[in-house]
Amino acid sequence: MKKFLSLTLAIILVIVSVLALSSCGKKTDDAIKVTTLNGTTGFGMAPLMKDHSLGDTKNDYEFSVESDPSVVTAGLINGTIDIAALPTNAAANVYNKTNGGVQIIAINTLGVLYVVTNGVEINSISDLEGKTIYCPAQNPLFITKYILEKNGLTGKVTVSTAYAKPDALRDAVKAGAVEIAILPEPMVTIAKSGNQNVKVALDLTEEWNKISDGKQLVQGCVVVRTEFANEYPGSVKSFLKEYKKSIEAVNDDPEGSASAIKEFGIFANENVAKNAIPKCNIAYMDGEDMKEAMQNFLEAMNSIAPESIGKAIPGDDFYYGA
Repeated sequence: MKKFLSLTLAIILVIVSVLALSSCGKKTDDAIKVTTLNGTTGFGMAPLMKDHSLGDTKNDYEFSVESDPSVVTAGLINGTIDIAALPTNAAANVYNKTNGGVQIIAINTLGVLYVVTNGVEINSISDLEGKTIYCPAQNPLFITKYILEKNGLTGKVTVSTAYAKPDALRDAVKAGAVEIAILPEPMVTIAKSGNQNVKVALDLTEEWNKISDGKQLVQGCVVVRTEFANEYPGSVKSFLKEYKKSIEAVNDDPEGSASAIKEFGIFANENVAKNAIPKCNIAYMDGEDMKEAMQNFLEAMNSIAPESIGKAIPGDDFYYGA
């Protein structure tokens, strides 16, 4: 009888173990709803979208491209989006709004901000003292304010968000209405192509590195709904593999990737996208490296504008796989 019970118990343990392993690798049979913002944040997704259109992906995806970050955050909150590429501060905001309802799974963009000038000589960050600089709202504004503060320039530089959208500021620079501006790529490339007097004066990623002990500036990321990640870990794992491959393709083949970027509505001008990609700092970072870089960034944002990240630094459960 004892032998029979032991054998029965052993069989039960084997079955439970198999079911547990099966659950860990579970893959959803439904299409994974993936949304990205247009522009640089979405560049790294283009080759994956192309592969999916050709039937060359492990997962089945339902892709969408949005221009408004609030639409993306709303979709994550109400569950109509499973995975999304969005600005780093927005990711922290959603985490705080949902009490841990999303996790960051990868960094996809490092620094993409530049000081551009039109007829003004700027050679160092200190040259901005006494000047008015125009800056898009949200992430670029918070980063700019942090860099100015660390250089002792708070209150000594006027920062205007009169042109809150990057494309509106780009057009103002190109038209000569603005002399000094903070612009992201690919808006820098467009502004320069439309006005030969427009020049890149400073790379804000380099300025960030000077004040942060070399810790990287991170501006774009990919998040997953925590509920989805818990239910379909196998799908998240295979997405990350395919996404990493996609980002590598963008950096290795800007021309081919630019074609896909235009095809899937991430950016309308293929030639501009091709020329901008090498300056967009598109990257793939996950695990502990992602966590360290993101924590450093969020601490900086919390010190300058707590509301930009939801008034609290996310906990360790924010970091998938770290």
